[in-house]
Amino acid sequence: MISKDTEEVPVETTINLPSLDYHGFYDAVVARRVLRKVDWCLMPIMFITYNFNFIDKIILSSAAVFGLRTDTHLVGQQYSWVSSIFYFGYLAWTYPVTILIQKLPVGRYVSINTIIWGFIVACTALCTNFGGLISVRFLLGIVESTTTPAFVYITSTWYTREEIPLRTGTWFAGNSFGGFVASLLAYAIGQIESPIAPWQWLFIIFGVATSLWGIIMLFTLPDSIESSRFVDEEEKKHVLNKVAQAGTGETNRTTGTWKSEQAIECLIDPKTWVFFAISICTQIPNSGTQNFGNLVLKGFGFTSLQTTLVGIPSSFISFFTILVTGWLAGKYSNLTCYLIVLVVLAPVAGSALIYSPKVGNGVKLFAYYLLATGPGALPLSMSLMSTNYKGVTKKMTVTAILFLAYCIGNIAGPQFFKISEAPTYTTAFRSIMICYALVIVEALGLRFYLSWMNAKRQQKLAENSAIVGVNDLGRDTTDWQSSDMLYRL
Repeated sequence: MISKDTEEVPVETTINLPSLDYHGFYDAVVARRVLRKVDWCLMPIMFITYNFNFIDKIILSSAAVFGLRTDTHLVGQQYSWVSSIFYFGYLAWTYPVTILIQKLPVGRYVSINTIIWGFIVACTALCTNFGGLISVRFLLGIVESTTTPAFVYITSTWYTREEIPLRTGTWFAGNSFGGFVASLLAYAIGQIESPIAPWQWLFIIFGVATSLWGIIMLFTLPDSIESSRFVDEEEKKHVLNKVAQAGTGETNRTTGTWKSEQAIECLIDPKTWVFFAISICTQIPNSGTQNFGNLVLKGFGFTSLQTTLVGIPSSFISFFTILVTGWLAGKYSNLTCYLIVLVVLAPVAGSALIYSPKVGNGVKLFAYYLLATGPGALPLSMSLMSTNYKGVTKKMTVTAILFLAYCIGNIAGPQFFKISEAPTYTTAFRSIMICYALVIVEALGLRFYLSWMNAKRQQKLAENSAIVGVNDLGRDTTDWQSSDMLYRL
């Protein structure tokens, strides 16, 4: 019982609410919204372009079983040279294009090249001999050499190191999806009866479609973040700040001038030459199976028309391999080298089975599908390269070196398919097995080197309390100069 005389003391009640970081929450919402908008504007354009990028390569294989070799009077290894000559053109323009990408409006440059490349593909239908074929294929290599380096540059411009692997895998998967589209349409076109041969229709239809797509790109693919029309001014500032803080360094062409010291640094950087080796060893198998795939399948007992459909599962396997491994590489920063090893294990087994003379055609078809995971190695290598190099000149130099290796591998690949060994092509599949086995060694060696470099940097950071790279924002510095930057594995 409380006495009435007792003085009542007011009690101040305080409710402790959890503190909310409204600015942080707002920034996170904006970041997700802007990233989603950038993805929906850039990824479909790059994905579809890469569809066409692969289609013009795969239809050469379909054209070969639809009469191209007989109608153009190819003999001996001439078809192999028609396949390889494309990459001589690619090689001739690889380094100039890395300079032009920095100097020209990249969106318009890629779009105009796409229009021209479609026109050249359509002109292939007019060829009647070996000389005509190698001429158009060489020119095609020159104009197509722009696409991949430009897309690597665009991806590193718009996205952070964590975002790059998935986006690279997404647009690169257009390669495999293009194989599916090309196979279906090749089956339909192969049944056309007209004075124009089915192989000619292939080049005309896909060439015109490519040029029309290039016109669409001209109005949709931006030249830079600053000039893009699908993001407003605040969103542009957000993307620029995000990439400056968490990207791969300066990408602005107005401030990123050519620096010879960065080019030299790139040439003496050990990881550059491991990427070079991986690119060669993945592309020797790639170009061979691209250009001889239908001929190999025909050797398994399928008709010319059936080969276009039998190859479809390979496209799906490759497509999902690239997408899934790209997602995993983006989600887990230290997994990429292991993923490269994983995707080439099946092709090692597959090529060994095809090479063996003791297995039947059914087993060889299964083994042929095992080869389909191999194309997933290059986009993983490209994304790892994009995230582990800083400095405009250094990045452009390593891109040129990577595509130099890409060209060398693709030039060499078809030459292992000897016409005298058709339809088994034993030398080719033995070479494919060796190349993919070497990729396993190279990827593990790269991981060891990058881990060793990270350990040295972490030790140095532990000894120095100041963060070394804090003043690197907005400057054109390399990864060697950014001592606080840890490499992705």
